[in-house]
Amino acid sequence: MVTIEQLTIADAPATWAALGFAVEDDACRIGDVRLRFAGRDAGRGLVGWTLRGTASTGLDGLPTARAQRDGSGRADTPGEPVTGTAAGVAAPHPNGVTRIDHVVAVSPQLDRTVAALQAAGLDLRRIREEPTPAGAPRQAFFRLGAELLEVIQEPDEVAVRAGGPDRDAFFWGLALRCDDLDATVAALGERASEVRDAVQPGRRIASVRRVAGLALPVALMTG
Repeated sequence: MVTIEQLTIADAPATWAALGFAVEDDACRIGDVRLRFAGRDAGRGLVGWTLRGTASTGLDGLPTARAQRDGSGRADTPGEPVTGTAAGVAAPHPNGVTRIDHVVAVSPQLDRTVAALQAAGLDLRRIREEPTPAGAPRQAFFRLGAELLEVIQEPDEVAVRAGGPDRDAFFWGLALRCDDLDATVAALGERASEVRDAVQPGRRIASVRRVAGLALPVALMTG
C-alpha cells in the first residue's frame, strides 16, 4: 500500500509550536507522518509530500518524492541498502492532535487526476458524485495507510477564472484528528472556529482560523 512518509509545508516551525504542536527543530510527527516546516520562502501552503511504495512520482502535478524505505524500515526500492528503521507513531501532541485524518488536494479535471494516482499505485476507495457544502461537484478518496487523500474537483467556473482546466492538480489543506475536539478548540481560543457537525455522519469539525497564521487551511476533527 502507498503511504505518506512526509509532508513539506511552507511555514515557520514556531507558528505550529505556538498552536501546541510538539515541534523539534524544523519538524514534528503527527501519527506516523513527519511534517517538515520549510519556511515561507519555500512556496505556498503544502508544497510537497514523500510517499512510500509509489510506482511513480508523476501524480498529475502534485509535487511528489519517493521514500527511501517503506513503513517497516525495508528498502522501498528493491536492492537499495537499508539504514535505520521506521520512526513509529508519535504520541499525541499537547494540543490533543493525534493523527492526520486526510490531506486535501484540488483538481480541475478529477478523472485525469484519479487516473494518474491509480497508475502510481494509490488505492482509490470511492468517488462521491455529490456536491460538498462549499460547492465542489465531486470528490475522490484514496486510502494511504491510516490517512486518506481527498481530491476535490474544482468547479468549472473557478477553473476558468484560475487559468482553465488544463492546470495541474494542487494541494490545498489538512484535516487533523483530536482526542478531545472541544478541549483542543477551547485551548486555541480565538484561533479556532466553533465546533460544528461534519459532512461525515456522527463526526464534528472545527477550523483553525487565519489569525493563527498558518500557511494552509487546517481542520480539526473528531475520530
